[in-house]
Amino acid sequence: MGFIMSQSHTSLFVKYDGVDVVILLLYVDYIILTGSNSEKVQAVITDLRDVFDLKDIGKLSYFLGLQVKYKANGDIFLNQSKYAKDLLHKASMDNCKPVNTPCRPHTQFLDSEGTPITDPTLYQSLVGALQYLRFTRPDLAYVINAACQYMNNPTVVHYDLLKRILCYVQGTINYGLTYSAAADNSLIAFSDSDWAADPNTRRSVTGFVVYLGHNLISWQSKKQSLVSRSLIEAEYKSLAHCVADITWIQNLLRDLHQFMSEPPLIHCDNL
Repeated sequence: MGFIMSQSHTSLFVKYDGVDVVILLLYVDYIILTGSNSEKVQAVITDLRDVFDLKDIGKLSYFLGLQVKYKANGDIFLNQSKYAKDLLHKASMDNCKPVNTPCRPHTQFLDSEGTPITDPTLYQSLVGALQYLRFTRPDLAYVINAACQYMNNPTVVHYDLLKRILCYVQGTINYGLTYSAAADNSLIAFSDSDWAADPNTRRSVTGFVVYLGHNLISWQSKKQSLVSRSLIEAEYKSLAHCVADITWIQNLLRDLHQFMSEPPLIHCDNL
């Protein structure tokens, strides 16, 4: 059909036809199809129907737990409120009291702190489910990463951290991300590190966010793989992670025939 697989994402296929582009994103038997020309998008749907038993459910509203809402001014709002409610129900915390922050200061604990949980299965399952919630909730990235550090042998102290995260989700269940069309398509990133933040391994934590114009499109909070012997080394590692992510985004945009007018701008703590 003339589609070319993206070099940055094997489930993404792009068809460039003159000045128009048609984009197909595939996940098992679910397809998101969009493009700059509605007639050419419809032509692809027609061609697919000739080969597959296809059902067109219209404008994208729900996809793999992601809810999509369209505002009158053309903005798109993404959130996972239904997924969050199901997660709270799974934890038997449907009616828990909400809190204003996802964690208290100094959320890093010792691995052996507190009494071990008899059956860690529920903790592991809930933390794993929370990781999927990060797709529209960058405010949860740091604290979920912290909770992931204790998956092997969680204690009651670690479980208290998990319950606080869920109480925060209860109070912010309708939070999400808004995307708006803008003339500015420049990439801007903010990078930082938390030196030797993990008391168990003395490893630092990388954190960055990447904006396309005013739209937040990528973020990360992750423990670094090696111990940094200085704050400068930790900052450089964080920058390297950020630059790698930006390079991937640039390649992805290039596959979509979107080219940056200016080089990316990265802000970091460089004192």
